[in-house]
Amino acid sequence: MAVVSERTVLQFGPSSATAKVNPLVIFNICDCFVRRPDQAERVIGTLLGSVLPDGTVDIRNSYVVPHNEFSDQVALDIEYHHTMLKSHLKVNPQEAIVGWFSTGLGVTGGSALIHEFYSREVSNPVHLTVDTSFGSGEGTIKAYVSVNLSLGDRPLAAQFQEIPVDLRMIEAERVGFDIIKTTAVDKLPSDMEGMEMLMERLESLINDVYKYVDDVVEGRVAPDNCIGILISESVASLPKLSPPVFDKLINDNLQDQLLLVYLSSITRTQLSLAEKLNTAAQLP
Repeated sequence: MAVVSERTVLQFGPSSATAKVNPLVIFNICDCFVRRPDQAERVIGTLLGSVLPDGTVDIRNSYVVPHNEFSDQVALDIEYHHTMLKSHLKVNPQEAIVGWFSTGLGVTGGSALIHEFYSREVSNPVHLTVDTSFGSGEGTIKAYVSVNLSLGDRPLAAQFQEIPVDLRMIEAERVGFDIIKTTAVDKLPSDMEGMEMLMERLESLINDVYKYVDDVVEGRVAPDNCIGILISESVASLPKLSPPVFDKLINDNLQDQLLLVYLSSITRTQLSLAEKLNTAAQLP
């Protein structure tokens, strides 16, 4: 007599999506978190963008949606959400809802309810979470999609599955993001301080390239053709300037920066003086 062993297999729906996030979206979320009501522990909002031909979700814009949380219930201001959506579509008609965001680390108990609402707004929305506490000095940014959990051919529930996040920044955006990650900042860096930070970072990168090339020449590291091509392209893209011409270019740019600072100072002084004169003229 043969004994047949039956095993129950839980199946997850496939998900190959990737979230490409514009840095301005992260800055906007952090700004909304700072300006949130005193009684609110987090902010929730809508993500706008488009879906690229390769399936990547391109997140380019966002806006906060007022909400109230109590126990495991979440109440969104749906009318405000639709009003903001209409306003954004008037300016950027090519954008559409691609998901929603919330501040905090990971998903919470009420995330399923909010995700269900956005699932009625768009098919397969992306849930983006941004850890605004920066407790470890790093901003944890994660993206999730809802995948179906089925028992055989019978669907049971949905589960959040993390997907890769592509967050690319230019150097200026990287400097701003590093400032946001620092929880105690006395003041924003000036133009000269920002330039100094960029020069220090550039010097560090050049030293790393020098070390790698020396290690390859001495045989301590195996050569990598891809890295060699990148170094060659970077060197070839540099303008061929003599040291005197390069120094003159730097000094001219520095003088332009100082002139802008001087003109800004004069403008602020003139506005302050005009305001005081206007106030004095209105006195009886």
